[in-house]
Amino acid sequence: MNRINKIKVIFTFFLTILSFCAYSQSNVFKVTLDAGHGDHDFGAVYSGRIEKNIALAIVLKVGKILELNPNVNVIYTRKTDVFIDLVERANIANRANSNIFVSIHCNANKNTAADGTETYVMGLTKLASNLEAAKKENSVITLEKDYQRKYEGYDPNSPESMIGMTLMQEEYLDNSISLATKIEDNFEKLGKKLRQGGVKQAPFMVLHKAYMPRVLVETGFVSNPTEGNILNSEEGQDDIAKAIAEAILSYKREYFGSGTEVPESRPIRDTSTPAKPKTTPVAVTKSAPKGTFYKVQLIASIKKTPLEPKNFKGLKNVTMIFENNIYKYFYEETSDYEKAKKFLQEAKGKGYGAAFLTATKDGEKISIQDAIK
Repeated sequence: MNRINKIKVIFTFFLTILSFCAYSQSNVFKVTLDAGHGDHDFGAVYSGRIEKNIALAIVLKVGKILELNPNVNVIYTRKTDVFIDLVERANIANRANSNIFVSIHCNANKNTAADGTETYVMGLTKLASNLEAAKKENSVITLEKDYQRKYEGYDPNSPESMIGMTLMQEEYLDNSISLATKIEDNFEKLGKKLRQGGVKQAPFMVLHKAYMPRVLVETGFVSNPTEGNILNSEEGQDDIAKAIAEAILSYKREYFGSGTEVPESRPIRDTSTPAKPKTTPVAVTKSAPKGTFYKVQLIASIKKTPLEPKNFKGLKNVTMIFENNIYKYFYEETSDYEKAKKFLQEAKGKGYGAAFLTATKDGEKISIQDAIK
């Protein structure tokens, strides 16, 4: 083989390696794990049960499980007992261009009988218990240097003040709810160990600044002696970590593909290249009316479900659109905000705890705040 041919072979080999690396990188699913509190910020402390230590232990266990998957890249906001500003925690995820952000905490209440897990997505709410949870976690910013300048316009004692700040919640809300639901469903499988508290919305500062699907997990109440001891135990932390990790992997499989596994109930296909999701829009049954209208979004899924009441817990007037590779199912439509809220409560009463209101103006999606204005 002459010199020129050798160079050609080497060059071809080099390009092959580059292509392989580029392909592998493009298929990496990035997860940023955030252990709440740290260092001088202890979080909730009850009878030797310290939130910052429990949160970190669970995060490291979740990360260890996820790192067993070659197509998952785990980014940590902290792996040791250090203090990280709330905005920096979100920025770590933003800089890494993570696919999801999961912040892990423990709950607490003066009523030591309070118990149960809760998984939050970013959102505005007037529900007192949700605002109290956000107030507790957001108060961490007062421990940061120059926090008044850094968070200008925000009062940590009044989470509602976030209404005046730019919100990115709606762009990622569907996927955030999907991830949160998977986590809570897995907590429910733990049975008597932890009571599943459901998916909720609240204005958490750490979620507000992360520009991707994101959730904040309250793994249970350290203030509750029974539940607190589970959270503080090796076995309890293992169970919680496994539940969260499996939910993350389930979310990855649903929205990003498995990479190596063949999904159940589907034909075997060549997994050497990622399957391309169908992007053909599903036509809405009627043209978009002029004016401002509200709908209740029930669920978002990659599965197409016939629009029959029996498939939606008896709810009628359910419609569907296909957007960003996700089927979105809506209940009712009205131009009256008060009626819309009643429809939302009806949906929640049927078991759609993660349902929320959406708004459109002349067929274009707008925020609820703009619609009310």
